[in-house]
Amino acid sequence: MGWCSPSTPRQLLSTVSLFAFGAGLLAFGIHLSYVNIEPQRARTLARDQFETSVSITGDGDLRQYKAEKLIAEAAGYGSQLVLFPEVFIGGYPHGSTFGLVVGNRTAKGKEDFRKYHAAAIDVPGPEVSRLAALAGKYKVFLVIGVVERAGYTLYNTVLTFDPLGKYLGKHRKVMPTALERVFWGFGNGSTIPVYDTPLGKIGALICWENRMPLLRTAMYAKGVEIYCAPTVDFTASWQASMTHIALEGGCFVLSANQFSRRKNYPPPPEYTFGGLEEEPSPESVVCSGGSVIISPSGTVLAGPNYEGEALLTADLDLGEIVRAKFDFDVVGHYSRPEVLSLVVKTDPKPAVSFTSDAEKTSGG
Repeated sequence: MGWCSPSTPRQLLSTVSLFAFGAGLLAFGIHLSYVNIEPQRARTLARDQFETSVSITGDGDLRQYKAEKLIAEAAGYGSQLVLFPEVFIGGYPHGSTFGLVVGNRTAKGKEDFRKYHAAAIDVPGPEVSRLAALAGKYKVFLVIGVVERAGYTLYNTVLTFDPLGKYLGKHRKVMPTALERVFWGFGNGSTIPVYDTPLGKIGALICWENRMPLLRTAMYAKGVEIYCAPTVDFTASWQASMTHIALEGGCFVLSANQFSRRKNYPPPPEYTFGGLEEEPSPESVVCSGGSVIISPSGTVLAGPNYEGEALLTADLDLGEIVRAKFDFDVVGHYSRPEVLSLVVKTDPKPAVSFTSDAEKTSGG
């Protein structure tokens, strides 16, 4: 079954509900339906937070099984878009130092990286094909964070799939934060997509790169309407950033975070948390969630949730995007390109380019 297109401007009534389940990792869902010429209706669901062991131990198959379980549950609620947190497949190595100090890397740290590298996925690759099949099976748009392996370099990546089971593309995190820069590579302007879909224009930026004003501006210029922000930031300032982005961009913001405890990671001494005076207890919360759905007017439609796993639902009034843009269109009537402008370089930047002898000859 193919996509259908709306025949009227997108607008709807808004309702919000919250379901609490326990502890876990989150996914979002959006339900959209068209009935003749009736207003378009979208429903969002957010599952916040599914506990799971970091994949430094190589549990990629388990994570994909858990992903299917959550996708199926979200689809059962009528979801048409499902969003998972940052590096759901591959895992976020909270507390790990990978044996790094200035001028030295320990043997254990190098082995930890080898395991982390082994747990990452190739894009494209068999895991990507399996995720595409899940999107097709449950007829959802799927946006999911992964650790991508490209040779011997890893990337913090978001993959997007459509309800027909097609892989649409990826976004690589442009700027890893702090120590992340020693185990993740840097994305470039060739992977900053916004996908035009019947749900609206969907795009994603990851964690603190959402704080980069120029990168956000590039997303706004591409017309993003459903702005996905997978993260591991559970601080109050993150909520402020998400509200600001919704207002600034005149878009819906879906921020997906994880909820994890110390027991979800391998025990010491196999896995230790650096920078702490003492090892956390098994029940200590490592990442406390904070998943949230925010409207273009800055209204919090669902969340933030810090209590454990929850299923957040909200109807999106997509007409609110137009109403918000009437007040403030950051790349439209509220821009001053003759004073301030932005150039985004979207071509890939390979480390090595090869030119054939024939091209050299023809070029003189």
